[in-house]
Amino acid sequence: MNPLIELKTTPLLLIAFVLACLALSPRAQALLPPPAPDGGYPGANTAEGTDALFSLTSGIANTAVGLNALHDNTTGTHNVAVGASALASNTTGSFNMAIGTDALRDNNSNFNLAIGFRVLFMNTTGNHLTGIGAAALRNNTTASFNTAIGADALRENTTGEDNTAIGADALAQNIHGGSNTAVGSNALTANTAGNSNTAIGASALPDNISGIENTAVGSAALFTNVDGSHNIAVGQAALSNNTSGSNNIAVGEFAGLAVITSNNVIAIGVQGQDISDSCFIGNIFNAMAPSGSAVFIDANNRLGTITSSRRFKEDIKPIGKSSEALLELKPVTFRYKKEIDPAARSQFGLVAEEVAAFCAKHRKQLERRSPLRRTPVPFRFPDVVATALPGTPKHREGGGRCAGSGYH
Repeated sequence: MNPLIELKTTPLLLIAFVLACLALSPRAQALLPPPAPDGGYPGANTAEGTDALFSLTSGIANTAVGLNALHDNTTGTHNVAVGASALASNTTGSFNMAIGTDALRDNNSNFNLAIGFRVLFMNTTGNHLTGIGAAALRNNTTASFNTAIGADALRENTTGEDNTAIGADALAQNIHGGSNTAVGSNALTANTAGNSNTAIGASALPDNISGIENTAVGSAALFTNVDGSHNIAVGQAALSNNTSGSNNIAVGEFAGLAVITSNNVIAIGVQGQDISDSCFIGNIFNAMAPSGSAVFIDANNRLGTITSSRRFKEDIKPIGKSSEALLELKPVTFRYKKEIDPAARSQFGLVAEEVAAFCAKHRKQLERRSPLRRTPVPFRFPDVVATALPGTPKHREGGGRCAGSGYH
């Protein structure tokens, strides 16, 4: 080949190679003819879908994906709308996230999260709201600081604030009740105006409408309560038949089941009775305890035991021959049967039948003297002893608690 021709051909090949490389570079791609990459707009905004971010003016860092997503937004910033009409009416609200058709559609507030179909659908000015699940917080308009997780959770709420609902239909009917906590399917589902209630468990407090400050822990706890207040029910179906009673406490499965309209009832481990100002505790009656101290209760409902130590007493005096009357009570030593006390410890005390005979013998005399003869107070062993001692104040007053004896 002619050397001159070879030199002329080489530059032409190099030029063609350089041009090919430039065609593949990013800069070369940016200079390609339109259309440009879809959805990218100034101010770090992204819009994809018919009329998405249609009204945008100065808002920044918004993302709208779907028909009419963030349609009316003008100056709102840092919003995310994914789904047809998500955040469609928002104009100035910021820091909102709506994922789902019509999620936060009417919103014009800040710091809200909506995930699911028509979640927070009607919200306008409520802020710091979280709704996850179809129609959760759907009707919320101006209330703030609510959390709803589960389909239809807090669905009807409009103005009630500081509520937490977790579970399908939890607090579904609540309208303006506030500071309620419902965890479990249908928990507090019928509540409309009740405040400061706590329901944990499926169908806990489901019928409550206006009762306040109730606590129900356990499936179906306080199941039929409508307007009773200040109740505490812990355990499956505890206080489940209570409708309007207040200030009741029930602990245990089916505890307080008999309570319907009464107030101030305590039922622990038992169904109790529908009697106001009463207390029922299971596994005590006829349950033998071979040793220990007797428990007493005073007018202030304080429980305690009586001690014999000198340091707790005053005006100690000998009773002399008067104590001989105690022998009529025939004190004995004994051991409980092994099924009651496997250790077979030696005991000292009285026999119920002997005490009953003593009481029968002195009944008329005691009833004639006693100012307590018409008072339904069961006697205690110290009362029997005091009655047997002529020199004691109890004997002088007539003592009389042997009548109606419940000594076992």
